[in-house]
Amino acid sequence: MSVSVCLLDWEAAAERVMPLRLAVFVVEQRVPLELERDEFDPPSVHAVAETPDGVVVGTGRLLPDGHVGRMAVAAGVRRQGVGQEVLRALVEEARRRGMAEVIANAQLSAEPFYRVNGFRPDGAVFMEAGIAHRVMRRPLAPPEE
Repeated sequence: MSVSVCLLDWEAAAERVMPLRLAVFVVEQRVPLELERDEFDPPSVHAVAETPDGVVVGTGRLLPDGHVGRMAVAAGVRRQGVGQEVLRALVEEARRRGMAEVIANAQLSAEPFYRVNGFRPDGAVFMEAGIAHRVMRRPLAPPEE
């Protein structure tokens, strides 16, 4: 699927990404509303994937400490490369910022997606918002000059 991905601060991203995040996390996955939006949104950089006609179909965020999270893709366009484009943009931003690695608290169902994208599991399974997760890490090479 053809999408463009831009990186935005929270002020610019919030209105655009929250409908998708609510649909995926609160409605589909039944994450409590009060857990979905948190204090990590404002200091994070947010990737927004849009179709050519401006529909937001994917999002994710990069926290200042290198964690990637809130990865969400609209149900109708999953497995079409949108998530990979969002993750690629966030990983490249982490590399540009000089981070040594990116870390994801991946839902177990998404572990294969992260593995294909260079992440490796680190540690035991844990529960977050009632969903099984595992920490996954991807070392980063320094940015090319």
